[in-house]
Amino acid sequence: MIAEAGLIALWLAASMAFLQFALCAIGLVKGQDEFFAAIRPVAIAQGLLVSLSFMLLVWLFVRSDMSVKLVVANSVAIKPLLYKITGTWGNHEGSMLLWVAIMGLAGACIGIFERNLKTKTLVTTLGAQAFISIGFYAYLLIASNPFERIFPVPADGQGLNPLLQDIGLALHPPTLYIGYVGLSIAFSFAVGAMITRDVGPEFAKAMRPWVLGAWVFLTLGITAGSYWAYYELGWGGWWFWDPVENASLMPWLAATALLHSVTVLATRDGLRAWTLMLAVVAFSMSMIGTFLVRSGVLTSVHAFAVDPERGSFILALLAIYIGGAMALFALRVGTVKEGSQFEPVSREGALVANNLLLSAILGIVFIGTLYPLVVEGFTDEMISVGAPYFNLATGPLALILVAIMAAGPLLRWRRDQVNALLNRISIPVFLTAAALFGLVIFTTSMSILSLLGLALAAGIAVASFAPLWKRNLRRTPMHVYGMVLAHFGVAVALVGMASETSFTEEKLVAAAPGDEIMVNNWKVTFQAIEPVAGPNWTALEARVTAQYEDQAIHEAAPQNRMFASAQMQTSEAALLTRWNGQLYVVLGDSDEQGRWQLRIWWKPFVTLIWYGGVLIALGGLLAMVGRLRRAVRQKQQRAYAEAVL
Repeated sequence: MIAEAGLIALWLAASMAFLQFALCAIGLVKGQDEFFAAIRPVAIAQGLLVSLSFMLLVWLFVRSDMSVKLVVANSVAIKPLLYKITGTWGNHEGSMLLWVAIMGLAGACIGIFERNLKTKTLVTTLGAQAFISIGFYAYLLIASNPFERIFPVPADGQGLNPLLQDIGLALHPPTLYIGYVGLSIAFSFAVGAMITRDVGPEFAKAMRPWVLGAWVFLTLGITAGSYWAYYELGWGGWWFWDPVENASLMPWLAATALLHSVTVLATRDGLRAWTLMLAVVAFSMSMIGTFLVRSGVLTSVHAFAVDPERGSFILALLAIYIGGAMALFALRVGTVKEGSQFEPVSREGALVANNLLLSAILGIVFIGTLYPLVVEGFTDEMISVGAPYFNLATGPLALILVAIMAAGPLLRWRRDQVNALLNRISIPVFLTAAALFGLVIFTTSMSILSLLGLALAAGIAVASFAPLWKRNLRRTPMHVYGMVLAHFGVAVALVGMASETSFTEEKLVAAAPGDEIMVNNWKVTFQAIEPVAGPNWTALEARVTAQYEDQAIHEAAPQNRMFASAQMQTSEAALLTRWNGQLYVVLGDSDEQGRWQLRIWWKPFVTLIWYGGVLIALGGLLAMVGRLRRAVRQKQQRAYAEAVL
């Protein structure tokens, strides 16, 4: 009965989405505002119903209901509770239901909390959101029913992919989905503004929290996914330029540009057409990412390999949504009035330059990701575009981008003087030059990009705090602190990336018990191999001790795990973390002499990559909370003034 109840709730939610869209369309066509009054409660009902449907699916996984096909394919009774829950979205159908559940809840939140937009713009926004939802509901109900029964009922399930049975899965997919849905909300706001010709600061202020929220969650999702791949896959890297990784990076790049553009529109009434275009592009990138992950065109541990029919369904949705969005933008952009003017040397000018660079990097990643698929589709020839292309093509642009990012907050709005800017950035420039000189003198093995990256990081770290100079820190708005923290996070991550790339040391050895291996200043001793057992796996575990210089001895235990339900072996790396880096140990296979393969890396400052990502996300969160608090305070002040008058 639970599965049937979940399916009924899903059908009812789809009906509410259709009704929501129909009420909006009829009201706009006939010009009858009475249709608009019902849209808010319908949006709330849709959000509640689809959330109920998803929670019922979670319950089916928790109780291991093997009469449901999806549970059988992705769970097993002896699996730990956490992985039963995460198994709900560790598959194609469940992840799509999570997507529409978040989308429904987001629409409900707009219906409950949004009070600043004009009624016509608001209901058009909700109508656009409903139109997007209808496509995904149709996809679930027609091609990917998560509540499908199976008969006869098997005794147990097949289990979740062992690589996905990790705590990282509890964070990575949901945060990405929240980010994608946030971009769909921003797109819906843009559609509503274009249809009603209400493109201005009020529209931007309503859209900005959603863009900020989407950007924060995308940042967290990408950071968590990078760290998960780093420690779970046992390859020792933090970014592989895998097409599925790129599928999450492309929306983030577009969202970063959109975030800065919508801020200019909200505060200075500028970049109107830019903001609309970037909202369309950001949503389009999230849809393309959805297609890449779920169409079956890619083979990746991150991807859900499905049949071509469902891939064709997603491709049709892609064509409808992206094609319709581009057509609407082309039709309406000519009616968008020009916003406030500004000089090239100004904060707006720096933001435009950054947006152009972000767009160029997005284009490079887009071409590098899709080109092999296009070639294979037309010629059946398989080619690979890997790290050398992406690093060489995007690296120089990224360094220019972060340099402009450091200078941007020090510029005045509208108009500034070059000499005044040079005076303000003199200290960061000096520190960058000093760092570059020191690195050239004292290092010999760094690439040009890593050298420039480390040097720039020194200047950016100082420049990020420049907006706080000569301010009353107690009266400084919270969103300024958010900007400072996010920009400082970029500098921190840049140090981690450049250091890991340039200074990593690796040893691959065949070791017998008692052997010692030196890696950098670490003395690693291989003690023994022991069998161990977990809740739903068995493993061979290496007992390894590691000593940094003459300090304390630490224990590490890399494993080779075997999951009986999936008949699959995984490698579990062991990490020893210090303030200045990580020792990374992976256990391989044994040879005929009884020796075991050990792969050991020393990765200086690698953890700064993810600490930087967390700081960037935390900065975005502070900015979002600060903006919302200011909006509430201003609303209360207006209400008080009206009451007094």
